[in-house]
Amino acid sequence: MTMTLADREGHIWFDGEIVPWKEAQVHVLTHTLHYGLGVFEGVRAYPTEKGPAIFRLKDHTDRLFRSAHILNFHIPWSKDELNRAQVEVVKLNNLKEAYIRPMCFYGSEGMGLRADNLKPHCIIAAWEWPNYMTPDARTEGISVRTSSYTRHHVNITMCKAKANGNYINSMLALQEALDSGCEEALLLDNEGYVAEGSGENIFIVEKGRLITPELTSCLEGITRSTVFALAKEVGIEVEEKRITRDQVYIAEEAFFTGTAAEVLPIKELDSRRIGEGKRGPITEKLQRMYFDYVMKKNNSHPEWSTLVV
Repeated sequence: MTMTLADREGHIWFDGEIVPWKEAQVHVLTHTLHYGLGVFEGVRAYPTEKGPAIFRLKDHTDRLFRSAHILNFHIPWSKDELNRAQVEVVKLNNLKEAYIRPMCFYGSEGMGLRADNLKPHCIIAAWEWPNYMTPDARTEGISVRTSSYTRHHVNITMCKAKANGNYINSMLALQEALDSGCEEALLLDNEGYVAEGSGENIFIVEKGRLITPELTSCLEGITRSTVFALAKEVGIEVEEKRITRDQVYIAEEAFFTGTAAEVLPIKELDSRRIGEGKRGPITEKLQRMYFDYVMKKNNSHPEWSTLVV
């Protein structure tokens, strides 16, 4: 029998208390389960010589609170409390590396769109999740399909919020890509320009410089901003501007970035080989720098890592 996430042993932070994993439950009439209004983050802890270190913890928590503010969702815990809780769940679950999931949601106090007596809740769970893709994807790259689903328009939903309901769009696009034999989807915006992957930002390499879409309908990725900093360190120019789909076809290199995906090369889009059809030299350089930082082999940005002690 395959073990589900619900079957695990361990502990979860739930509304300010540590509870046994299997007891962290909610009612089937929980409002967010029905309507999708909630906010969440995906955070990673990596193994280092001094123990597990959570990468850019404060930045993720800051974005969680920005998302909540956009949705007019009041989080009744402070940023410091949620930061400490994320450290605590990694420690209590004895994890050397971890994927951490904070989520804020509404309870079962009412039903319907007009429900105004809803209580905000928050959970933080952590478990082992070493690879988002197959291990060789980091070097060989992945195949991507342009989705028939359009990325949300900026006035259809709040694109700057990492909101639960927004990801229906991503799931539809990803399933379509998987069904076609590809490993990821590329979504275009409502004007036909490249937006992002199902859960990642995208970069292309053109004449030795990085180009990435402007943050209009794209989520403001933590890994995206990390790549900006890494590129600056090694003198690689980064430009934010509109990108067309055929511009990706003829790029020298292309890669996705995200907390789960990390720095992930794209070898082809819509059956068109990109560059040499594998990880290119600039992608490799940035990928290597990224892993040096997350595993604290490079300490030039000590504010990026929070040791679990």
